[in-house]
Amino acid sequence: MTATPEPQPIIALVVRHNTAGVEEPVGRILEFLRDAGYRVVFETDTAAHLALDGIEAISVDEIGRQAQAAVVVGGDGTMLGIARQLAKYDIPLIGINQGRLGFITDIPMEDMLPALGEILQGEARTEKRTLLEARVVRDGQVIFCGLAVNDVVVARGTGAGMVELKLIVDGEFMYNQRSDGLIISTPTGSTAYALSAGGPLLHPSLQGTVLVPIAPHALSNRPIVVPDSSEIVVELVSGRDISVNFDMQTFTNAQLGDRIVISRSPNMITFLHPDDWSYYHTLRQKLHWNEYPTNEGKLK
Repeated sequence: MTATPEPQPIIALVVRHNTAGVEEPVGRILEFLRDAGYRVVFETDTAAHLALDGIEAISVDEIGRQAQAAVVVGGDGTMLGIARQLAKYDIPLIGINQGRLGFITDIPMEDMLPALGEILQGEARTEKRTLLEARVVRDGQVIFCGLAVNDVVVARGTGAGMVELKLIVDGEFMYNQRSDGLIISTPTGSTAYALSAGGPLLHPSLQGTVLVPIAPHALSNRPIVVPDSSEIVVELVSGRDISVNFDMQTFTNAQLGDRIVISRSPNMITFLHPDDWSYYHTLRQKLHWNEYPTNEGKLK
């Protein structure tokens, strides 16, 4: 009898839409992975936006059930969008940066093929990141649910005045705050909107959630880090045109009296980095911190 050949392992490609010239590097990734023995599939929306022949396209859910890893080509926004959708499948994500910052799409385009080769051969650093989930509750009924990799933001509309928010953590009243809004951020999101609003940097391995007021009326309202096991409730007391944003990609409108209930998601994201990846190197590079001369990452 002829032995049945082993099925090829599947790698999915997710690419930022409407990016001029992206077909050339994606074509090189496609050829590289096929030569390495992988079956390469594209996320459905990606395939629809690429001018490449012979693309096999499958849905995000099929990627989650079938693929061994997903390679994301784009900026951090592209990664945030697909990471939320794939979180429940715990599929490893590899980020190739074709955006501006690249905190979580960390592999430069010029290094992508050697880095992919190393990672897929097992020479990789595996990193877990937490997510937040939030429910908007109105009159005792959940009217909206969402996930966030970076942050959940409760904020006033453009042209509206301040909002007043009542904050309760683990059933205990913390404060009433008048401000432009509140950022509830994961450690991953501490380098995003929370940082620009004056929040602290949290190392990704920390088990904390940071609460950062946006332009608070009282200067004593400062950022605070609470355990990521906490349940955070934000109640809308006053204001107008208030919205709840998830990673600044999905949002819902909210009304006075609504309660936004935020907690850590039971799912986590797995990132695969090159073996020499360093979180501190990423901070130095992306935040333009001054660097001393180094030798293999250590001070001389």
